[in-house]
Amino acid sequence: MQDTDFHVAVGQSIRFAKTVSESDVYLFAGITGDLSDVHCNEQFMEKSAFGKRIAHGVLAMGFMSTASTVMFTPHVSKYVGLTPVSQGYDRVRFIGPVFFGDTVTVSYTIEKLDGAKNRTFSNVEVKNQRGEVVAAAVHIMKWVPVPVLDQNAA
Repeated sequence: MQDTDFHVAVGQSIRFAKTVSESDVYLFAGITGDLSDVHCNEQFMEKSAFGKRIAHGVLAMGFMSTASTVMFTPHVSKYVGLTPVSQGYDRVRFIGPVFFGDTVTVSYTIEKLDGAKNRTFSNVEVKNQRGEVVAAAVHIMKWVPVPVLDQNAA
């Protein structure tokens, strides 16, 4: 794959915003089984360093994944013979808390195209409504070749 075959360019960026509700956190807690007091016990958290419940850091990563979908979905049909999948996140950092009611904005910016390995590397940053960075990572997107089926095999 050539760097020009990615249909996106270094520096291309999108944003995705979401207000984090109590139901978002409780649904995530139920799905993952992470019902920690940090996320689900208001009385406990009133006495904590944060003063109130906080959302799961991995929920913020889920929003990072949404941003990658927003970036690449318009181009998926152009990748004939390739299936785009997330290969993971490097240098993930949960820098600050996300409180119930915060509006987070994910900025997703393509930083590097690697045609030899069919990958892109993107900087991802999550900020709250006060402009404070609450999470950051580098996302690796990989385009996996679809196997060619032998039409003569049967």
